[in-house]
Amino acid sequence: MDFVTFGLILDDVVYPDGRTAMGMLGGGGPQTAFGMRLWSESVGLVAEVGPDLPEAVLRWIRESGVDGAGLHFSERPTPRAWQLLEADGRRRHVWRMPGPVTGAQLGRSLACLPEAYRGARGFHFGVHAEDANLEFAAGLRALGGVVSLELFRPAERRLLPEALRALLAAADIISLSLEEARSLAGPYPPLRLARQLIDAGAPVLALRMGEGGSLVVEGKTGKAARIPAAPVKVVDEIGAGNAYCGGFLAGWVEEQHDLVAAGLQGAIAASLLIEQFGVPTIGPETRVEARDRLKPLRSRVEQIGL
Repeated sequence: MDFVTFGLILDDVVYPDGRTAMGMLGGGGPQTAFGMRLWSESVGLVAEVGPDLPEAVLRWIRESGVDGAGLHFSERPTPRAWQLLEADGRRRHVWRMPGPVTGAQLGRSLACLPEAYRGARGFHFGVHAEDANLEFAAGLRALGGVVSLELFRPAERRLLPEALRALLAAADIISLSLEEARSLAGPYPPLRLARQLIDAGAPVLALRMGEGGSLVVEGKTGKAARIPAAPVKVVDEIGAGNAYCGGFLAGWVEEQHDLVAAGLQGAIAASLLIEQFGVPTIGPETRVEARDRLKPLRSRVEQIGL
C-alpha cells in the first residue's frame, strides 16, 4: 500500500436553500482518499463502521479502486453527523450519535492498521489542536512513511508555544485552512502566518486559502510558492480541504518532494471534488481530467520568498 487515510462519516447535509442530502459518504477518509487516488494506484482507507453502512459506500470504494481492507465492522453504528450549510459559507457540524459511541468509532491506534498498510509511503489524518493524538503520529512516522496532518477545525484557543511546536513538529506535512492557521498564530496575512508557523516548527506547510489558492512552504529550504485555485464552478465545498491534503501528500511523495507539484495536485483534487455533490467516483476519465488540468494551472504558479 502506498497511501493510507483514516475515518469515515455519513453526512446528512442541509443546504442553505433547504434542500437535504441524507446519508452522503463523507468524513476526512474518503475525501482524502479521493485526492490520493487521482495520482496513485494504491490507496487504503482505515475506518470503524457499523452494520448500517450503506451499500453505496462499499460500491464507491470498489469502483474508485480504494482498498477497503482497513474497514473494521462492529455492532456500533457508523459515525453520522449533520452538516448544516449557511448562505455565507459557514458550516456547522453536529454529531447525530452519543459521544461515547462517536469516540469509540473515531479512535485510532496502530493496531487498526492491516499489515499491508504498515509499509505505506504516506499517511494522512486530522486532529483537534487542543487534543491532538501526537503519539499516533509518532507511531506512524516510526513506520517510515511521510505523515501529513490537518486540523478538523480552528483551535478553540491559542496554544502555548511549546504545545504549538509539538503539534507542528509531529508530522512531515502540516495542512491548514487560513482560519485554522490564524487560530494558531494570530490574525495575520498569509505570508506572515506562514513565516510564524515555519519558525514554530512546521517542516512543510500547505496554507489553504479557498478561491485564493494555497501558499506552500518548505521550512528546510525556505522555498515557497503561491498555487492558484483551478477555475471551476463550485457546487459543494464539503471535503475540498481533505481532497487537497490527499493530492498534496501523493504529489509530495510521488514527485520526490517537489513543492509545486504537490501543491498543484492538491489544488486539482480540490477542484474536481467541489464540482459536484458528495465524493465523486474515481474512474479513468476522472484521472485523465486531473492530468489535463495540470499544465494550465502550472503556468499560473508564483514562486515567492518568505
